[in-house]
Amino acid sequence: MPQDTETQRPELRHAEEPAPRPAEERSPQTMGIVERLTRDDSDRKRFLKVVGGAGAASFGAFVLAACGSSSTSSTTTKAAATAASTASANKGDLAILNYALTLEYLETEFYAKVIAAKLFSGKVGALVKSFGAQEASHVVAIKGAVEKLGGTPVAKPEGKFPITSADQVAQLAYTVENLGAAAYLGQAANIQSPEVLASALAIHSVEARHAATFGTLVKKPITPDGAFAKPADMATVLAAVKPFLA
Repeated sequence: MPQDTETQRPELRHAEEPAPRPAEERSPQTMGIVERLTRDDSDRKRFLKVVGGAGAASFGAFVLAACGSSSTSSTTTKAAATAASTASANKGDLAILNYALTLEYLETEFYAKVIAAKLFSGKVGALVKSFGAQEASHVVAIKGAVEKLGGTPVAKPEGKFPITSADQVAQLAYTVENLGAAAYLGQAANIQSPEVLASALAIHSVEARHAATFGTLVKKPITPDGAFAKPADMATVLAAVKPFLA
């Protein structure tokens, strides 16, 4: 009796399907690493940052070899997107770093003029000198961070500060240091690099402690915003420091 052709078709289709690749040909361990680096944005950024430009190029070639020529277009697109994303993140962080550098330049100059005026002596005078040295260290650190990201540190602005009496200077320092702390806090959510963020928060903490010290001297709140410090955006901060620019 002739066989039903309808029952043969499934067997024919099944027979024509290509045999699956042996498991050992897939290199599960290698593929897992590659897939993680190509699919996970945070891992890829961290990897490319560590290996640098030459390593990034080698990584692209390795992805092509591991994934096969059929994925060339997809891999190229991902690599281009990664490069664009990294460049954009660096550009944003550079702008924030140079903004912070401008503020640190001004604070360093302010302390230098206060020290030169010899308005403070004893323990308070020693504190003022140490605060000035710390602000100068911030300048050096931020300039180094800008250069490490391939940027150019912003030029130092010329400042002008009213230096009339110890009380007036202490009041001004209280205002300036609180503004600096708020400025760093205001940019925290915009920073892309974990390293830059950690440095910014470390400086923010020091600025806040400077402000608290002067708050004690002038009998003003050491936590003016209460339990939670308030951030200040770039426009607000730049408008506040404009009177101190020559």
